[in-house]
Amino acid sequence: MCGILGAVSRSPVNQLLYDGLLLLQHRGQDAAGIATAMGKTFNMHKANGLVRDVFRTRNMRSLPGFSGIAHVRYPTAGSASNSEEAQPFYVNAPFGIMLAHNGNLTNSEQLKDEMFRRDRRHINTESDSEVLLNVLANELQAAVSGVTLDPVSIFEAVRGLHRRVRGAYACVAEIAGAGVLAFRDPWGIRPLCLGATENEKGDTEHMVASESVALEGLGYRLVRDVAPGEAIFIDLEGTLFTEQCAESPVLSPCVFEYVYFARPDSMIDGASVYDARLRMGEYLAESLKREAWRGDIDVVMPIPDTSRPAAMQLAMKLGIQYREGFIKNRYVGRTFIMPGQAVRKKTVRQKLNAMSVEFKGKNVLLVDDSIVRGTTSREIVQMARDSGANKVYFASAAPPVRFPNVYGIDMPTRGELIAHGRSDDEIRIAIGADALIYQSIEDMKQSVRDVNPALRDFDASCFDGRYVTGDVTAAYLDEIERQRLAEPAGGDEDTPRSQMNLQFSVARD
Repeated sequence: MCGILGAVSRSPVNQLLYDGLLLLQHRGQDAAGIATAMGKTFNMHKANGLVRDVFRTRNMRSLPGFSGIAHVRYPTAGSASNSEEAQPFYVNAPFGIMLAHNGNLTNSEQLKDEMFRRDRRHINTESDSEVLLNVLANELQAAVSGVTLDPVSIFEAVRGLHRRVRGAYACVAEIAGAGVLAFRDPWGIRPLCLGATENEKGDTEHMVASESVALEGLGYRLVRDVAPGEAIFIDLEGTLFTEQCAESPVLSPCVFEYVYFARPDSMIDGASVYDARLRMGEYLAESLKREAWRGDIDVVMPIPDTSRPAAMQLAMKLGIQYREGFIKNRYVGRTFIMPGQAVRKKTVRQKLNAMSVEFKGKNVLLVDDSIVRGTTSREIVQMARDSGANKVYFASAAPPVRFPNVYGIDMPTRGELIAHGRSDDEIRIAIGADALIYQSIEDMKQSVRDVNPALRDFDASCFDGRYVTGDVTAAYLDEIERQRLAEPAGGDEDTPRSQMNLQFSVARD
């Protein structure tokens, strides 16, 4: 999971893109990059680290230009420490292209072989984003006659890319001397939206971003979401061109965006993330009403921050007191997207502190957005007991995560998923809770549909095992798991890069 931005303006965009990355920092903490264009010259700075650490004054001064793209990167084991895989990526022909990508390709190995054997292109990293860039470059070269580049040729290149590429991808690209291109995969798995603002002269300027919160925080109004399969091109004069470039697009957004990843103040595909999480709490409350132990609960407590809307609504529906028992250290990153189980486990107690006054002698219902590996849940349950809780119940606003995700979320091996091969009661015992309740898959989906009834289908593959792109086989899942298990533990910075290379570049962005 990553965050991307692209903008064309009448004024320098370096500060605009930097501020936008800060608003998307929750989508990736591993690396950040900004690329701008001044005429036909690209300027780029990228490195590992948080946005505020990657960019200094001298770096911002080296990024002149009135158009550009930006990226924050989400880490996975095996690639988190490799600064060469920070984005954007660059290729010099044709024209010169910079690209930033959110998502994950499921046929990257096949494409990599095609790049070498058919297209005569060299891929220098294990990143599928570099593969995607080279596919775009090759299709653009095939679509353009002579040296003239126009929107018709650009959209034809995106059509060719859709025919070759499988998986999840929301992308922004800067083409030298032309403008900014944005496109979304034919299923719309990863989010992408378009914003507009009026400058001092009254001219309309456009920006694309992973989430609407980045647009609104920068003074842009949300125009709409980029449709699945659609391409948007903004030339250097600020003129907007759009075209549907996929043959049979079907909107199936990743439901985990609503559960966990997206900021609550974002709108994704016409649905408020905050409202969807409130509805998840309501449906979870209805499930709790059917459980015999509901009357035994003294207080409802969220695991901050993502689960707060669901916990508040659940408490209100059940008429049970809502309390904040955990205080979050906001200077520790999101534990789910940290590389390595040992790092995540160590960070939980640095991230959260339990207040004994809220736990002592009480039967507590803890509400979290989801349970993935179970490490955080187990530590939190124990923290509640250590703080004097009488009984500790646990509720998940999402269903059990039982299957690998291959579309950009770092949970590719079944062995890492606490729910894989276990019953709900076995999970309860594993995390140490007195009782455990999960949201149903249908209630989770309906929570989003209630906010936007036009959303009929979702990618919920990590919950139901149905992969919307239709090309994910059991053999593919077995192979990526084999590669993951063969990887050196921890993805340590001292591990030689040759040992860390993976055949499949999965679940990285």
